[in-house]
Formats: sequence, structure tokens, C-alpha cells
Amino acid sequence: MKAKTGDWVQITSTVLRPGERAPQVPPDTQSVPLEMKLKGFAMTRASLGEEIVIRTVTGRIAKGTLAGINPCYLHGFGRPVPELLAIGTELRRILRGEEDGAR
Repeated sequence: MKAKTGDWVQITSTVLRPGERAPQVPPDTQSVPLEMKLKGFAMTRASLGEEIVIRTVTGRIAKGTLAGINPCYLHGFGRPVPELLAIGTELRRILRGEEDGAR
């Protein structure tokens, strides 16, 4: 698969190689590289595994190995907490100075 200019992509790059990490880091961690994952918009074309230049949403330019095209978020925050669902609406009501509990 090939990314084209403007595609939303994820890159990886090595920040520190084994042996370059802080001395207080445990030995098993010392033995592996510290890698960074970063998402942004492709500024060049590349295939998966090739080097690519991206621009992040904050405007930072970065270079790394293309790891994904249109990557999805894989984390979650669990089930919604019912008591928290109405907080935004309730806060806006309070800030507007509305007295009733109508939503």
C-alpha cells in the first residue's frame, strides 16, 4: 500500500538506540530501542516500511518509517459513566444562569 501526499499516516522512528538510554533504566529496557510513533499528514509519497516526511496537526515536520495509512485509535476508556454524561450540558446551563433543570 502506498501513501500519497495529504494522507493521514503514522510513522515510527528510533529516538534512542540500545545503550543510549539513561543509566537508571532497567537492563531489560536498556536492551531495546526507545521508539516514537507519530501521526500526521504525508508530505511525500511512500510505501509501508519506507521513509516519509509528515506534518503533524501542530505543524511540526518529522521524518520516519511509514507504519500505517489512515491509522485508527486502538485505545478505549471503558464504558460511559452515566453521572458524567450530563456534566457539559449542566455546566453550560449553570454558566448561562438558567435556574431550572431542563436540558
